[in-house]
Amino acid sequence: MTTLTRPEGTMPSDLNLSRRKLGAAVLGGYAVFALSAQAEPIATPETGLVTETVQLSPPDTQIPANLARPQGAGPFPVVVVVSEIFGVHEYIRDVCRRLAQLGYVAIAPDFFARAGDPSKLTDYAEIRKIVATATDDQVMGDLAAAMAFLQAQDYADADRAAITGFCWGGNIVWQAAQKTDFFDAGVAWYGRLAPPADAAPSERQWPVDLAAKTSAPVLGLYAGQDQGIPLSDVEKKRAALKAAGKTDSDIVVYPDAQHGFHADYRSAYDAEAAKDGWRRMLAHFAQHGVAPAKA
Repeated sequence: MTTLTRPEGTMPSDLNLSRRKLGAAVLGGYAVFALSAQAEPIATPETGLVTETVQLSPPDTQIPANLARPQGAGPFPVVVVVSEIFGVHEYIRDVCRRLAQLGYVAIAPDFFARAGDPSKLTDYAEIRKIVATATDDQVMGDLAAAMAFLQAQDYADADRAAITGFCWGGNIVWQAAQKTDFFDAGVAWYGRLAPPADAAPSERQWPVDLAAKTSAPVLGLYAGQDQGIPLSDVEKKRAALKAAGKTDSDIVVYPDAQHGFHADYRSAYDAEAAKDGWRRMLAHFAQHGVAPAKA
């Protein structure tokens, strides 16, 4: 198994993907940069669901969002799904379908739409350029637009709302719980908590800096073998939450897992950790009032 050496994923060259397989990756809708040649991604059926692309209206422009929901009138509780740096590719769309099959309205905004589609790129530098355009302020505005859209839909119960995200999106979950009051609960999958050791000085605030402002309980799911997010950062965040009295937030570490352990299209996928994390996520949502009627 290939070991991830950075939190954003592996290079295609690390995985010995042929041009033919790269082409299949693009056609299959998965992020080319991190797709494992040995992956067998989960494919959730659309049976009983409504799936569509909708348009959100932040102040500066319109952006697309993938939406999946149960058929029927609802209203159903909502979950905002925040992607990794690869954007809204097939893995994220499938996560939305998984949640919809459980009775949620799941929506995944395309935060990178203004700059491009990173899922089709194999050059990490080009992916980073696109991701860098999505500033924290822009993303919070896009989340506000997503919630405004859901509040206007009869099938959505936006008063029962959760957020979850992966890698880049995990960081956004912490931020959303600390900078907005949209959500009743959040689950952050291996999102950065502090700047990398080699990061240039910046005024950007990170989750470790904002623990006292946490307005919604967050469950963090992290990997003990993550080479990009050291366990020292996890311990700093735990200490910050404790010092701020945020006892309804928690962090779970899977000692043997790598970064990206939920991503079933990557070589780092860990079925056992992914299953347990998903179970914990749903329990966290339910504990804080965001559970579908049939759950």
